[in-house]
Amino acid sequence: MVSESISGEWRKLSRSWKVQRRVIGALLLREIITRYGRNNIGFLWLFIEPMLFTLAITALWTATRSVHGSDIPIVAFALTGYSSVLVWRNMPNRCLNALKPNVALLFHRQVKIIDVYISRVMIECVAASTSFVVLGILFWSIDWLKPPEDALQVLGGWILLVWFGAAFGIFVGALSEAYDIVEKLWPPMSYLIFPMSGAAFIADALPERVRDIVLYLPMLNGIEFLREGYFGSKMHAHYDIPYLLLCNIGLTLLAFGQVRQVGVPVSEE
Repeated sequence: MVSESISGEWRKLSRSWKVQRRVIGALLLREIITRYGRNNIGFLWLFIEPMLFTLAITALWTATRSVHGSDIPIVAFALTGYSSVLVWRNMPNRCLNALKPNVALLFHRQVKIIDVYISRVMIECVAASTSFVVLGILFWSIDWLKPPEDALQVLGGWILLVWFGAAFGIFVGALSEAYDIVEKLWPPMSYLIFPMSGAAFIADALPERVRDIVLYLPMLNGIEFLREGYFGSKMHAHYDIPYLLLCNIGLTLLAFGQVRQVGVPVSEE
């Protein structure tokens, strides 16, 4: 009796997962076609746009090597820093007011609000990750970049950053549906956070008091951990992974909680 009950629940879960997969896949295709269309290179802009941004910043840092005069590998420094910015800044940007252009889809029983947000953060995750990997391979092939010292740590740091960006993006997106002011506040806030996020500096270069303050930003902990895996022998990293994990878990719970609150008025329209 117990085994039959477990088997029945497992079949229901399997069917639900298949439906969820199809829904998110359809939303992904819709988002790509809506955003990039079928003209010119179409959805390839999904990867080329962040790659061009990272490439431009890398070229700038390489050209000004004599100014900052550090023995830290500049290409690796720029690649890790600005690729991570694409994660924590682009995901919230794409989740802001994500429901308004997709309201009609919510009348389908299988489509849930969370599916809309998941599809958008997945697109940004794939774009930023592809840019990070392809540029890393490209720079390595032309001898601009050495392979990571610890590839597993780089992968772990990237996963933590993507998790933070996804949870933060869904939370900001759901919050923007409840409070219109969020849409106005987030863009200037992202520009204010950017200089403190670690994209353009390493934490060890800061005075200790300042460093202790800015390390409260979760993304800085993630970037420091990522960079230690890439070129740890050239720097002294400062990070607190348990703190970053706690922030990620807390943001994930807040995000799903906020989505549930937004879901009631939208589903009743």
